Amino acid sequence: MKVGIIGASGYSGELLVRLLARHPQAKLTRVTSRQLAGQAVSEVIPALRGQLPGLAFTNSDPSEVAASEEELYFLALPHGVSAEYAKALTAAGKKVIDLSADFRLGSTSLYKEYYGEEHPAPELLAAAPYVQPELERMLGREAWKTAALIACPGCYPTSILLPLAPLLKSSVVEKDGIVINSASGVSGAGKKATAYYSYCERSESASAYGAPKHRHLSEIEEQLALYADADTVVQFIPHLSPMRYGIETTIVAKAKSGIEALYEVWNKAYPQETTPFVRILPSGTFPETRYVVGTNRADMSAVFDKRTGNFVITSTIDNLWKGASGQAVQIMNLASGFEETAGLL
Repeated sequence: MKVGIIGASGYSGELLVRLLARHPQAKLTRVTSRQLAGQAVSEVIPALRGQLPGLAFTNSDPSEVAASEEELYFLALPHGVSAEYAKALTAAGKKVIDLSADFRLGSTSLYKEYYGEEHPAPELLAAAPYVQPELERMLGREAWKTAALIACPGCYPTSILLPLAPLLKSSVVEKDGIVINSASGVSGAGKKATAYYSYCERSESASAYGAPKHRHLSEIEEQLALYADADTVVQFIPHLSPMRYGIETTIVAKAKSGIEALYEVWNKAYPQETTPFVRILPSGTFPETRYVVGTNRADMSAVFDKRTGNFVITSTIDNLWKGASGQAVQIMNLASGFEETAGLL
């Protein structure tokens, strides 16, 4: 299957190129980047030297890529830009997996509140399912696989929804009073050439940011409400951590049952023999980012605090793999009938 990437110059786009270069069933035949147009992919990404011969970055407009031969496109573009390509590509019969925020929210008013502008393609929202593969499997939903446009979850939401959504659905935790702290590697901010993201500024320094209304909060609360079957308000505090990759999330939620019930829910939601990208660790064993970086895996565990009556739930992912490009390839695999792990192990 011939595939293309629109916006391949950022961290997520570059990882998509590397994953698709080794994919056994998808052939990467088009990559676009305005700033890199005309340059060979193997020159820009030295890790791919000797691979993808003849493939160079192009500067394509939406109508040009819509007329191309590729069957599926990944959009690794900023919010507000993806929608223009999504409209042209879906109208031309292409399948699209969007890594931006343009189609993650079901509400245009919520989009305007958190992104400060009108939604660029409201007519496509209803037809663009939000797909977190393991949760779709837990719910037994398959219809999303035939959708022409699929929204790939954000990095912070992925680290939060995987452990928390099944617990809310099963009423193992209270929906009120949930506090979430997440620490992300600096690559989550993208390739911003500013002093704030320079090595001297970020090394040996961690800080909270974006509180109390980080953009991903809209996505987190909208999705959690679907599993809780009620409006869900959480306290979400993201942090920038002095590491290149990874997200560590800690969730504090009031327990409605014992730790055994929590693990029973998780084990039912994510059977280890059929869920290759979620690993449930024993209570008291805390996941670390260093063990998931460079993988499409989420590790998670929980402990019960008798003093407070709270569960303390922790999870780790690689923000560029499971939080973006790896998950996008996983979605492509499942939607195309490939092995779920193809190109990801």
